[in-house]
Amino acid sequence: MEGKEEDVKLGANRFTERQPIGTSAQTKDYKEAPPAPLFEPGELQSWSFWRAGIAEFMATFLFLYITILTVMGVSKSGSKCSTVGIQGIAWAFGGMIFALVYCTAGISGGHINPAVTFGLFLARKLSLTRAIFYIVMQCLGAICGAGVVKGFQPSLYQTKGGGANVVAHGYTKGDGLGAEIIGTFVLVYTVFSATDAKRNARDSHVPILAPLPIGFAVFLVHLATIPITGTGINPARSLGAAIIYNKDHAWDDHWIFWVGPFIGAALAALYHQVIIRAIPFKSGH
Repeated sequence: MEGKEEDVKLGANRFTERQPIGTSAQTKDYKEAPPAPLFEPGELQSWSFWRAGIAEFMATFLFLYITILTVMGVSKSGSKCSTVGIQGIAWAFGGMIFALVYCTAGISGGHINPAVTFGLFLARKLSLTRAIFYIVMQCLGAICGAGVVKGFQPSLYQTKGGGANVVAHGYTKGDGLGAEIIGTFVLVYTVFSATDAKRNARDSHVPILAPLPIGFAVFLVHLATIPITGTGINPARSLGAAIIYNKDHAWDDHWIFWVGPFIGAALAALYHQVIIRAIPFKSGH
């Protein structure tokens, strides 16, 4: 009988982590990471710091290689019906972000985008030292990725735009800037929501599924804004293609693909940290 009673006790306690559905689920305790220091000199002596930068380089390299190669495949065909089209390009960008965030999240956080790094830095999720290192490695990876694509097909690359971001005919620079701000806001807001410590504590499936909504956000933004700017929302992606393509009209609009994503990332960080995560009142009892 004692053994059976013990079994019953074990069975009753087996699912202690389950939470009720609804607002009561929000009461589960969670541990918020302390704000990252502005400078953390000890990072430079840590192998994990350098490993994270290498992971960002490799992820951005693979990201540009697959996506720009897809863009070139669509561009070289006279009939868009014989290619994957705009939807295929959007899937290439979104799918690669999904895969690469999944692969690198546990090593570097899976940023693969200076705008994401900038937004997380503003929210004090990483130090300035790490943020600058990530952005440099992301840009270098992007340049190498676009360079490999050009190496495969140099003449096609130069004649078909090289996957460089430019504001399309019929749209103003203001239109392009607005599209980049809103598109990056969607992406960075999704990143904040998918990696929220409070949600992770409340819903155990959130950290496992995090790469999926991030990749899907990239896919949807590309569907909407490819006709306007070719969709940047990632300054490293825009820089890599612009440097390897290196034509004047690509550089004329290039500032849009840094200013827009950084403004969008800052707005997303502000919205999530100040509005979404704000505690409006505290109970006095």
